[in-house]
Amino acid sequence: MLNLILLNLILLNLVSEISHSGSQPVPTPASTWSRVARRIRVPLGFIFAVVYVWLARPTKTSLLAGALVLLPGLVLRGLASGHVQKDKQLTTSGPYAYTRNPLYLGSLVLAAGFAIAARNWWIIAIMLLMFAIIYIPVIAGEERYLRQTFSEYGDYARHVPRMFPRLTPYRSGQSAYSSARYWKHREYQASAGCALVLAILLIKLIVKVVW
Repeated sequence: MLNLILLNLILLNLVSEISHSGSQPVPTPASTWSRVARRIRVPLGFIFAVVYVWLARPTKTSLLAGALVLLPGLVLRGLASGHVQKDKQLTTSGPYAYTRNPLYLGSLVLAAGFAIAARNWWIIAIMLLMFAIIYIPVIAGEERYLRQTFSEYGDYARHVPRMFPRLTPYRSGQSAYSSARYWKHREYQASAGCALVLAILLIKLIVKVVW
C-alpha cells in the first residue's frame, strides 16, 4: 500500500489521477508508444517509489520548502477535479480555461515539491526522464482521443496551452466548480497521500538524527 501511494504521488500518477478522457484513444501508429507508456508507468512507479525513499536525504528546511511547493499543486488539482466531466463533454471551465492539462500541471508541481523535500539530484533527473518518456506520450494520446471525440477541441487547443497556463481565461459557458465531482473523483486522496509521504520523509530524518 505504501509503495502504491508513493508511486502515484511521485510519478505524477496520483491515486486519484483523473484524465480529461475516460477511454483509450483510438489505436493509430502514432499512439503505439502512448499505449505502451500507459501500461508500464505503474510497474515503473513501484520501482521508483522504492528508489525515491532510498535516495531521499531530507532536512528540516527541505521538508518545509517541499511542503510549501506542494500546496498550490494540491489546490490546482482539487479545482480541476471539481470541473472535469470525463467523456460527457469537453471541459473548458475552471483551470481548464487556462491550461488543457491542469491535473498533470498540478502533478508536476507536486513532483517538484517532493523533489525539493528529498534533496537529491538523482531523483530530479529520474523524474524528468520518466516524465519525458512516459507522461508526455500519455498526454499526447489523451489529446488525440479528445480531438477525435469532441469537435470543439481543435479551437480549444488553438487558444489554450497544453501545459503552462495562459493569462486570461478561455471563453466557457460551462458550470462552476462542483464539490460533488471532487469527492466523486476521490481527489482528497492526493492530500492524504502527500501528508503520508511527507510523514515518511520526516521519520527518515528523525531516524537519521537519532542514529
